[in-house]
Amino acid sequence: MDLIPLIHALVLGIVEGLTEFLPVSSTGHLILAGDLLHFNDEKGKLFEIVIQSGAILAVCWEYRAKIATVLAGLPKNVNAQRFAVNLFIAFMPLAILGLLLKKVIDANLFKPVPVALAFIVGAFVILWAEKRKHRIRVDDVDDLRPLDALKLGFCQALALIPGTSRSGATIIGGLFVGLSRRAATEFSFFLAIPTLFAATGYLLYKERALLSADDLGMWSVGFVSAFVSAFLCVRWLLRYISSHDFTVFAWYRIAFGIVVLLTAHYGWVDWSA
Repeated sequence: MDLIPLIHALVLGIVEGLTEFLPVSSTGHLILAGDLLHFNDEKGKLFEIVIQSGAILAVCWEYRAKIATVLAGLPKNVNAQRFAVNLFIAFMPLAILGLLLKKVIDANLFKPVPVALAFIVGAFVILWAEKRKHRIRVDDVDDLRPLDALKLGFCQALALIPGTSRSGATIIGGLFVGLSRRAATEFSFFLAIPTLFAATGYLLYKERALLSADDLGMWSVGFVSAFVSAFLCVRWLLRYISSHDFTVFAWYRIAFGIVVLLTAHYGWVDWSA
């Protein structure tokens, strides 16, 4: 087997795992990495879908006890039922708006300037959120109300704008809604499970003609590297937020937005991919 595709798979899997759950937009990073590795064709896009499932499973593994408790308690436990309902409510805005607006967004917003602006505007929203006085009224994800879940769902839907960051929109939205830093971060992790599984399943079905057994080795390497790097990233982020805010990610987003503009302007990266 050719070693080069496996190395590309390893690199892209690590990029996906490290950026999926941080407020920095995995999409922008995968476009950049894919172009630099000359792996941004239709098969490359399908590959990104495959490795995304590895990142999702990392969250499932990290929170396997919580997930098992909720699933076991669904028939009778009120807390488990409320948690599941909140996830469903938060999931629906992005699911509905995504189906309605996907073609318009793909045609108009997957361009260098909109992506860079999303990075930079998102950075200033983070800086604004961190300058505000936090009024915490929800310290645990189990204490979330349905109205809170709906608000977070609409925050997550902002991630339909390329470069926004699904996790970033949900986490920072949580701070505005009144969640503690940990509760907002954990809810973004839990909400990623139905959201990303649904998106992955839909896109795999849509692009099923591109699936090939010959690519199994490459997919396996990407899947495992995405799983491991996402698992480590999730654990690191939970430790990080216990004593830090999200300001560093805002400055990183501004720098990355400038990188997008420069690479597009000079033709170094094909952002149309």
